[in-house]
Amino acid sequence: MLIKRAIAAFHSLIVISLFLSTFTSCKTEQIDKKYDNNNALNPGNLPTVKIENYVNRLFIDLLGRVPTQAEMNAEVAILKTAKASKETRLALIQKLQSDNSFVEGDSSYQKAYYQRIYDMVKSRLCEGASDGDFNDYVGLANFALKIARLEGDSIKVFQALEQIARNKRIVDSKDEYRFGAISINEMYARLIDNNVYDNINMNSFNFVNATFDDLFYRFPTKSEFEIAYNIIETNQLGSLFSGFASNKREYCVLLTSTSEFYEGLIKWMYLNLMGREPRTDEVFALYDDFRKDGNLQL
Repeated sequence: MLIKRAIAAFHSLIVISLFLSTFTSCKTEQIDKKYDNNNALNPGNLPTVKIENYVNRLFIDLLGRVPTQAEMNAEVAILKTAKASKETRLALIQKLQSDNSFVEGDSSYQKAYYQRIYDMVKSRLCEGASDGDFNDYVGLANFALKIARLEGDSIKVFQALEQIARNKRIVDSKDEYRFGAISINEMYARLIDNNVYDNINMNSFNFVNATFDDLFYRFPTKSEFEIAYNIIETNQLGSLFSGFASNKREYCVLLTSTSEFYEGLIKWMYLNLMGREPRTDEVFALYDDFRKDGNLQL
């Protein structure tokens, strides 16, 4: 009896399998007929308006402005001729980042690109403060320097000189980063070590929380906060992220050399260019090379 039932069940399975195979085949044929052009995306088939949108977006994201009509016509023509190949798109991106040829209004694409990076970092850390805001502090410190020298107060002279330097370094960082004199790490370190950032995040408590949030997209742990607070408030030597700092400047340099700083920059780029946070695997794919060479442009 059991053998007969097993044979009957086996026959039923064969019938069902044949039915499903026939049904699936019919459905596949119907789908193929319904979507005859259901192919993978081919950049060479992109309509002109899509390429125009792409060029427009690149200019906005990298230079902070839309292309002129002449620029649009020229770049779209190049991309269409090359069927919007990956190599041609990469060449356009690198051109907007590094080309030194004269461009009316920008001086050059390279200058406009690095101005864009500088403005974006200032916007992120200093609420978009202008260079004039930093120069105002330089002016105040220069006045204090004159008074201190007249009074013969060497301590106030030193303090005034330090205030001049830390605020002047901000304005200088744009061109120094552009020409490779400093890294993106140093630009960030300067933009969290100045009077504007101090006034936005008044007192050591807020300063420590702000630096972690701005750079790492998280707040410090209790242990991290206590160490960082003592470094800022009392110039006490402390160890963070396997490094040491004993004052605000050293603390800012330390934070911008950590692994979390690079992860934070990858996240920042994704938020700016992709409109979303990166997945863990996307951070992993970029992290090692970025940590090694610090090439934000790449």
